[in-house]
Amino acid sequence: MHVMATAGHVDHGKSTLIRALTGMEPDRWAEEKRRGLTIDLGFAWTQLPSGREVAFVDVPGHERFLGNMLAGLGPAPAVCFVVAVDEGWQAQSGDHRDAIAALGIRHGIIVLTKADRAPDRVDAVLAQTRAELAGTGLSEAPAVVVSAREGTGLDALRRQLDETLRAVPEPPATGRIRFWIDRSFTVKGAGTVATGTLTAGTLTADDRLELLGQNTRQTVTVRALHSRNEPQQSTGPTQRVAVNLRGVSADDVHRGEVLVTPDAWPLTDVVDVRRSTGTELSEAPSSLLVHVGTATVGVRVRPFDGGHARLTLERRLPLIPGDRLVLRDPGSRTVFGGVHVLDVDPPPLTRRGDGTRHAAYLNTVPDGGDARLEVVRRGAVREKFLRTLGLVGAEADSGAAADEGSGPATDRVPEGVRSLAGWWVHEPVLAAWCERLRAAARGLSERDPLAAGLTRGAAADVLAAQDLDSAQVDSAQLEKGLLETGLLDVVVAEAGLRQEGGYLSWPGADAGLGPAERAIATLEARLAENPFAAPEGDDLTELNLGPRELAAAERTGRLIRLDGAVVLLPTAPALAMRSLARLEQPFTASQARQALGTTRRVMIPLLEHLDARGWTRRVDGSRREVVR
Repeated sequence: MHVMATAGHVDHGKSTLIRALTGMEPDRWAEEKRRGLTIDLGFAWTQLPSGREVAFVDVPGHERFLGNMLAGLGPAPAVCFVVAVDEGWQAQSGDHRDAIAALGIRHGIIVLTKADRAPDRVDAVLAQTRAELAGTGLSEAPAVVVSAREGTGLDALRRQLDETLRAVPEPPATGRIRFWIDRSFTVKGAGTVATGTLTAGTLTADDRLELLGQNTRQTVTVRALHSRNEPQQSTGPTQRVAVNLRGVSADDVHRGEVLVTPDAWPLTDVVDVRRSTGTELSEAPSSLLVHVGTATVGVRVRPFDGGHARLTLERRLPLIPGDRLVLRDPGSRTVFGGVHVLDVDPPPLTRRGDGTRHAAYLNTVPDGGDARLEVVRRGAVREKFLRTLGLVGAEADSGAAADEGSGPATDRVPEGVRSLAGWWVHEPVLAAWCERLRAAARGLSERDPLAAGLTRGAAADVLAAQDLDSAQVDSAQLEKGLLETGLLDVVVAEAGLRQEGGYLSWPGADAGLGPAERAIATLEARLAENPFAAPEGDDLTELNLGPRELAAAERTGRLIRLDGAVVLLPTAPALAMRSLARLEQPFTASQARQALGTTRRVMIPLLEHLDARGWTRRVDGSRREVVR
């Protein structure tokens, strides 16, 4: 199945042409049939001579219904551009051309209709049409002359449709869904149905999707699928699809809303864009309408220069770099121009000159975005986020229009970037992080030799607070990511720091204990003479050794601390084992105490320590033995 939209001035025979090609009535409303005027989108389909199937989205041509026209044209990969021979190029022909140019549509056919009314004008009208389409994707489009009333040229048109649609790139059938809704209704016994054009990915019954509404966001389930009035268990692109939804009322589903794969798309209401067609953005009014997919949303415009601007949308939409937007002036009912989305998560611009500097940066960004530039700008970014942007991996294929690509997407890590714990980090930023951590750890050791080291939270603060001129980092998100994803551990290892007990320390720091050094040395000398004569509390107080000093000595391997405030040399357990091994096995705590010449206060915590290390084990309630 292929999908093709019509385009062209009002009353140039678009709907009549679709009736003649398909035998179906595209006009759905009684008023449309009564007035002979297409007001809203119409739908029909047929099979071409090759067996290829094509569905048509018939759009209104009147200027009053330009918004409806854009909703039909937006998701379509190809267009049938209709010009009546008897009238030639008209005002809305130009509007529709501008919309096609803004959307970047490059596949289509020029159809000159009503040839029976002015056969002598065919050559002139075709020449005029080609001149008007110059510079658009349809500049070299094939042309067919028809008379739907007399039936002439229809076979040639069918053959040309086959040829044109054969050249349309096949969209990816895998990946995430972004299904723009163009109408919704209720079917008795089935419930809510939403229709649209599936341009990428595959829909399957029982799929769980997110409905992104104008004011809501909710999970829905695909109850059933239909395409061309036939039930489908699963359907891929490009198709006109009716999706029967469970979990939502038809009153809560509207044109311009979108069904998406959950958690697969960035949602944004602020985007930076580049002009692709139309008036320079520096001339834009402060408010415009933006059209994307089937959605129409009001925007505020902040121009940076003639080619770049920031758009603030009235509601969040699932957009990625490379998406094309149509800007429309609601006052004049004309297409203002087209833009490429460059950034869906742009930095705030709060300082004088930020706009000028940011415009210079945007000038370096390709139309579809660039993973390396994104990493360089941010310093560090989650790989998952790059995938949702379509800049890394297969997700790029199901984002912006597949036949024009969505930027230089790749799974290969760019030069100058490191992939660490699910993050892509710019190498200069990683180097700066390592130096900052080392400096913070060294500084703490010099200021306070007894300190255990930097806490993980303090280390994350050091990194998240980095302010390299080349990086625009969300500090809160970075700090959270450092602690939750393992990135901090990788950076600590890169920095060469020691990590123990939740503290980070500089291994090259002076091993001394500052003011406590002399007291610890004195205690070491006493214990060397009598290894199991652990000091009493009064002894430690006399030496000015409190919990902080003892903890520091333990971290540096000078002492060990057992339960009950027992302090010994690190060699004490091994010395104890020599004596215990000479005892008759099993032995009691009292026998062990006598063998070591110590007190019960020391012996019980020491035996428990040996048990924990697996050097001794309990035989019963009062006896132990050495593990051999």
